[in-house]
Amino acid sequence: MKKLDVNEKLDIRNILDDLENYRPKRRGWTWRENKEIEMGGHKYSDCSPALKNSIGIPAAVRYFENLDPQPKEVITTEIASGRFEDDIRRMRMAAWHGADHLMVIRTAGQSHYDGLIEGSPQGIGGIPVTRKQVRAQRKAVDLIEEEVGRPINYHSYVSGVAGPDIAVMFAEEGVNGAHQDPQYNVLYRNINMIRSYIDAAESKKIMVWADIAQIDGAHNANATARDAWKVMPELMVQHAINSIFSHKVGMKKEDICLSTVPPSAAPVPCIKYDLPYAVALRDLFDEYRMRAQQNTKYVTSSSREATVTHVMNMMISKLTRADIQSTITPDEGRNVPWHMYNIEACDTAKQTLVGLDGLLEMVELKKEGYLGDKVRELKERAILYMEEMLEVGGYFESVEKGFFVDSGMYPERNGDGIARKINGGIGAGYVFERDEDYMAPVTAHFGYNNVAQYDENAIDNPSSLIGGCTFEDPEKIVYIDELDENDNVFNRLDEKEKYRNSNFIKPEVEWLADGTVQVELFLPTSSRVAEFAAVEFAKKMNLQDPEVIHVEMMHPSEGTRVQVKGKLDADLDISTLEIPPEPELMSDEELWSEIEKRPMKVVAATVGEDEHSVGLREVIDIKHGGIEKWGIEVEYLGTSCPIEKLIDAAIELNADAVLASTIISHDDIHYKNMKRLHEYAIEKGVRDKIMIACGGTQVTPEIAVKQGVDAGFGKTDRGIHVATFFVNKRKEKLAEAEA
Repeated sequence: MKKLDVNEKLDIRNILDDLENYRPKRRGWTWRENKEIEMGGHKYSDCSPALKNSIGIPAAVRYFENLDPQPKEVITTEIASGRFEDDIRRMRMAAWHGADHLMVIRTAGQSHYDGLIEGSPQGIGGIPVTRKQVRAQRKAVDLIEEEVGRPINYHSYVSGVAGPDIAVMFAEEGVNGAHQDPQYNVLYRNINMIRSYIDAAESKKIMVWADIAQIDGAHNANATARDAWKVMPELMVQHAINSIFSHKVGMKKEDICLSTVPPSAAPVPCIKYDLPYAVALRDLFDEYRMRAQQNTKYVTSSSREATVTHVMNMMISKLTRADIQSTITPDEGRNVPWHMYNIEACDTAKQTLVGLDGLLEMVELKKEGYLGDKVRELKERAILYMEEMLEVGGYFESVEKGFFVDSGMYPERNGDGIARKINGGIGAGYVFERDEDYMAPVTAHFGYNNVAQYDENAIDNPSSLIGGCTFEDPEKIVYIDELDENDNVFNRLDEKEKYRNSNFIKPEVEWLADGTVQVELFLPTSSRVAEFAAVEFAKKMNLQDPEVIHVEMMHPSEGTRVQVKGKLDADLDISTLEIPPEPELMSDEELWSEIEKRPMKVVAATVGEDEHSVGLREVIDIKHGGIEKWGIEVEYLGTSCPIEKLIDAAIELNADAVLASTIISHDDIHYKNMKRLHEYAIEKGVRDKIMIACGGTQVTPEIAVKQGVDAGFGKTDRGIHVATFFVNKRKEKLAEAEA
């Protein structure tokens, strides 16, 4: 199989080629290596090594030569666009930004399917989890993990009435992690509780064989309760039930992960709820793993607000030693699975967790006072909760009485819990006792299967009776490709072939060339008026199907911030673009060395009748990364400086260069100023001795040079560009002089 090329797009057709014969390279969950490391001159206490290929956060790329240490915590990104072929591209991007737990959300309603889905139809609210989809994505992940240099855990859901069937398929196809919690089926899908727990026993046994890490579903109570912070004792009880059940089935405790979610969010005093809850969980479940996810109960359409919640939640993750950090996209409240926001969430997690490196070496949680008292209280409430469950007859009876997702803080009850009947729900009556001679010659089977009557040596290896089941002999797997002649991946690829591995591009959000864009407006009116006005403005921009995705009041009457998404029905042939070569910039070390060896003096001013100063100050001042940063001495003459004064000052101070800013452009005065600088320097007999550079928002390098100056800088250029030019130009002039 062809390896990925960093400089080439991932070829989906290559992934699909010969898919029926593909076998995963490995199975089982992989945790990150945690150790002290040193990178870029910095020491890290609890990080993991850098990747072979990665992209750091923007500050890392700009200031720290892509310094990209990885947190010790596994980083999750959740994927749910509905087209598995486009999500493969998202997986690659996420892996480059530090994600090593790629979690595939199922399509809506799949919990109620009573068997595996075949083919690869487009999904709504998630991916149809089919063998083809799983195999294609695992094949892609096998390639991606080679590209980034780290194992990647691929994950989905083992639940619903087809749970055991899905577990088998996941074990066969190299899935590494899965949600599995029979309580989820019971409470949120109304699947019969007896059926759910028997199915779970089978599923968990299969997961044990495949070394699939399990994440539970207790956090759903947090997300659905009226007041999430009031169900903290219940959440701990749900964790306890699934964890011990999984362990009794045979799962190692280190493969059992509690899906923890802080139960509150600002503006309430969330740390007073969230931190004691997290500490109580760690106390009660210290032998298990913790998968931390940000609170989504109180997420709105504000991506800024969601990001702040994420960061605050990760502080608690760090304080309580979470093992997996899940990243919900910051636009979760918009319900739009945008590629770039998946990446943004991964970067937020990486930036926060690396930034908090060594935190527990410097701070210690107090065991006395409010925190200690609250932790003890929560644990007591949880234990009393379990004791009452036993008093009423156990878990099934407790559910029937509506114990769970009741919005009261136990022992308070509000009577609004989710009640299910022991003999009701989906799949009720479809649990049958095994016949006495029942025989199942398959691996990882839960329960007695009578193989001993055929061969006593087969007790620990039942499938030896049939020469191995599909776990040992993948050739026995029946692979089914596409069943729908219209809704399938090949048709979707053909539809967008123009934009796949070609020069044509369109904007996109979730699917290749979907044309979706976002625009942001500030409208000086009330929120209600702004919401409808924004749609009309979007139409005037020729956006199709515009939809408001965020409205934020700045003042009831003064103005409103609105974000709108829509479709842009236009594409672009990038081969027609005229793109100048990217400037080669010197490093900080190179510039410091050059200026230290041979000091440089520059005279700078805004010339003519121009009063603009901000841009030039940013290019000069050390505070803004200006040329002073590398030791260049600057004499600043201010604004509205005559051309003659600038050149005369350079002569008087024996300067190496002049730097002129010229913003005003009417009547091409900016270019006339440049020409005059060049001509006056000639008149004074110093043109060959002084470098002249000019800059401004309307300046282009090509036209600047035509006026006789040495270089022109535009609105995107910064101090590093100017300093690099001056140092290189001086080297060039010295070399010419020596020749």
